[in-house]
Amino acid sequence: MQRVDVGSVALTECGGCAGVWIAPEPFEQLCAEREQQAAVMSWVVPGERPRAAAAAETVRYLSCPECQKLNRVNFARYSGVVTDVCRVHGIFFDRDELHKVINFIRDGGLGTARGRARARTARRGAATAAAHGNAGERW
Repeated sequence: MQRVDVGSVALTECGGCAGVWIAPEPFEQLCAEREQQAAVMSWVVPGERPRAAAAAETVRYLSCPECQKLNRVNFARYSGVVTDVCRVHGIFFDRDELHKVINFIRDGGLGTARGRARARTARRGAATAAAHGNAGERW
């Protein structure tokens, strides 16, 4: 793994699989700033990195380099990009996944995901209220 500065975002890149590790704060900055997104998108065009062995195409379960805990998470719940996340130390993106996440963000995916989350929370609240209301009638 080798540190690479792309714009003002520090990444750690694996020369073998072309995966990228990024800490939480730089990733938040990347999600929020179009200028940083553009720097990463122009850093390397997806598909131009050397391919690792065919094993890189299979699902790999990784460990956080700091605490050995990573969870596989669909970014923003429905992006279709499954990343390896340590909530404390960072996110590992397999080859080209960071580009896919940035495209998702640029296409308005985060706003849509937030709207879906608000709707899900409202449905749960309504269901809870209905359950409590019905429970009171039973007693």
